[in-house]
Amino acid sequence: MENVEVFNPEAKGRGLKATKDFWAGDVIFAETAYAAVVFDNLTHSVCHTCFKRQEKLQRCGQCKFAHYCDRTCQKDSWVNHKYECAAVKKLGKAPNENIRLAGRILWRIEREGGGLTEGCLVSVDDLESHVEHFDQEEKTGLMEDVQTFLDYWPSQSKQFAMQYISHIFGLINCNGFTLSDQRGLQAVGVGIFPNLCLVNHDCWPNCTVIFNNGNHEAVKSMFHTQMRIELRALGKINKGEELNVSYVDFLNLSEDRRQQLKKQYYFDCTCEHCTKKTKDDLLLAVIDDETKPSESVVKEVIQFSVNTMEKIDKARSEGAYHEVVKLCRECLKKQEPVLAETNIQMLRVQSIASEVLSYLQMFDDAAEYAKKMIDGYLKIYHPNNAQLGMSVMRAGVTHWHAGLIEVGHGMICKAYAILLVTHGPSHPITKDLEVMRGQTEMELRMFQQNEFVYYKMREAALSNKPMCVMQEPSKENETTLFHKKP
Repeated sequence: MENVEVFNPEAKGRGLKATKDFWAGDVIFAETAYAAVVFDNLTHSVCHTCFKRQEKLQRCGQCKFAHYCDRTCQKDSWVNHKYECAAVKKLGKAPNENIRLAGRILWRIEREGGGLTEGCLVSVDDLESHVEHFDQEEKTGLMEDVQTFLDYWPSQSKQFAMQYISHIFGLINCNGFTLSDQRGLQAVGVGIFPNLCLVNHDCWPNCTVIFNNGNHEAVKSMFHTQMRIELRALGKINKGEELNVSYVDFLNLSEDRRQQLKKQYYFDCTCEHCTKKTKDDLLLAVIDDETKPSESVVKEVIQFSVNTMEKIDKARSEGAYHEVVKLCRECLKKQEPVLAETNIQMLRVQSIASEVLSYLQMFDDAAEYAKKMIDGYLKIYHPNNAQLGMSVMRAGVTHWHAGLIEVGHGMICKAYAILLVTHGPSHPITKDLEVMRGQTEMELRMFQQNEFVYYKMREAALSNKPMCVMQEPSKENETTLFHKKP
């Protein structure tokens, strides 16, 4: 942690600033989890040590709950799972993820004390819990969790005061970091990273946080790397400059971002982009030519979009993907003569349409919507935004599947350049992109030499291969840096 130091900026809590200059893609610091657990619905398909998704996992022979890649992961996890194992057996079932995470935190405090641990700039005791800001519904939920936790917590373990247990649940509520699988495509768990909690928010940040699952594949354990988060620079950062990350997706109006930050993290955002409402004009833009629509028409289309999104969300949650496509097409038909390409309502529908159509193997239509979506995103997002990079990658793959090799290769190259900064060259998803970039470059050369031969070879290759099924569309709409209990 020699690259950063704690300071107290005006009108904010504690923060971190750089102790030297950094350039785009530099890792400012890496931090292993103080404690982490797998989400409730993924406990049988995700390793409880490295958080990688695997088809076949080994189960703990004692509690029958924890699952691991192999003996190495199981052995590495024992110090954290030992007491959890006995508690799960005693209770007869595993409690929810927040209670399991609170247990792991308190067992570590029991072992090491609540003060500073090695490599930490702040102790768990000193992290903000914001329990005093909870509304009545949140307080009721907190009391229910505390009561369930007391049933789960072993009598032979150290007994903590109710106020202290509430503090732990409070800090999980606003500081629990979302962990992803090894491809960075699905949220699979939640963890506490004390140093990361010191990094303040900015809607247009100079850093990004990436989860790295580590590597246990080497024969010799000395070459293994641990599961960790990495704070990476998005551009030039000068010595003494405050480090910040975005807690929420920038693809929201400034007022909506401020409300979300206030509700989940209990502070009022005063960053430049919120104060000046930067890019709100793009997110609200309408067609501006001789056919410019009236205010009443715009209002009608926006309301129609909001109502349709509710129907789309319901259909997505039920897995009715053909209904989702129908609703998206109806909505876009109404939006396109009125809303500009950067309008947030249109971008949201295009995103869902391209994702679902790709899943349904309707790649030509998916590519059309994905291209329009990316054109809008490029005018709104930070050029090195990780979500932008992932979206461009998915759009590139969609075009590749559709046989649109020129556009597909260009997008994959663009995504690779972004993810080299946000994820680094050794991240699995960046390595995947590097392979795709080489493959599409080879196909592009073939296409440029003879289009007819290229399409014939592509058709022959696809006829001899089982159809690739895309990942099922996500049912989650909002993306935030930290995980909040639903």
